[in-house]
Amino acid sequence: MSENQVGNKMSWTTNLRVVATISVIVVHVTAEILYQYGYVSNFVWSTGNVYDSLARFCVPVFVMLTGVLMLSRTYELNEFLKKRFSRIVLPFLFWSLVYAMFAVNDNISAGHEMSFLEIIEWVIHLLLNGSSYHLWYIYMIIGIYLFVPIISKWIQNATEKEILYFISIWIFTLFINQPVLCTFRINIDLTYFSGFIGYLVLGYYLSIKSFAYSKRIINVIAVFLIFIGVSITIFGTYFLSHENNNFEGYFYDYDTLNVLMVCVGLFLFFKNLEISNPTVLKISNFISKYSYGIYLLHILILRFLWAIKIDYDFIHPLFAIPLVTLICLLISILVIYSLNKLPYGKYISG
Repeated sequence: MSENQVGNKMSWTTNLRVVATISVIVVHVTAEILYQYGYVSNFVWSTGNVYDSLARFCVPVFVMLTGVLMLSRTYELNEFLKKRFSRIVLPFLFWSLVYAMFAVNDNISAGHEMSFLEIIEWVIHLLLNGSSYHLWYIYMIIGIYLFVPIISKWIQNATEKEILYFISIWIFTLFINQPVLCTFRINIDLTYFSGFIGYLVLGYYLSIKSFAYSKRIINVIAVFLIFIGVSITIFGTYFLSHENNNFEGYFYDYDTLNVLMVCVGLFLFFKNLEISNPTVLKISNFISKYSYGIYLLHILILRFLWAIKIDYDFIHPLFAIPLVTLICLLISILVIYSLNKLPYGKYISG
């Protein structure tokens, strides 16, 4: 692979990571609206549903990018655990402790008396199970990372047919988990082909695959997949929620075919997207560099914004959601950048 090809590869993955980072914030800004089905107007709820449906690709795309950037390399186990793994775990432990302290403060502020021993026990419980709802992703990605040194050696020596074999069975597990098809499920254990590991392999495969079509045709296919996937998410969520008179998030699940379609479409689109504007590239590289820290911190920033009434309805949600997302992104970048400049700050900034 030439230097230019490597640079281009890194460029499109950087741009896609930035979009996924912003989309994560969108998902968490809109979440409060969705659970108020029946308590807010239909238009406000539908606005949140549209924004959230557009952003549901965020977590799977992060995993796919992990596949692109990590499965193409061979790791010595000691080197991997020391360098790669520690870069994820140390910031995660720091921010988990920060969120745990806020959780303890909230509990005490609500009038619940806790002894010192009870506080310690609860903090340990939170660290083991997640001190903030968004940290589930880190627990999941740590599990993925543990598997990377093994699967990277397999995938680099596997034929295309073998990789497609794995992806096909993984997609089959998504297919048979659809509610309509649950009754046809056979009693075969497909655990090792299920979950986010499929996105890891899929991301790697799409990054190395050269399709025998023009960029224009691939982009048309990509946009079609995105449009269909997002439409299913929007309307499926609306009709399920309307039918049950309560928010139903089935189509929001990351292991649904509609979300998979959007992820594949975005991957193909960004792989063919060439951005040459130096300002855009500079901003993209800057945000991408601190994306992990932004992910860890952004819920804390949203917490403070919500405390001063800057949330989805401080103006009309149509404008408030992107504006709150932007404010959260900018403050998160500023905080993480500042932490990174401190001595040993890189170990907590992410």
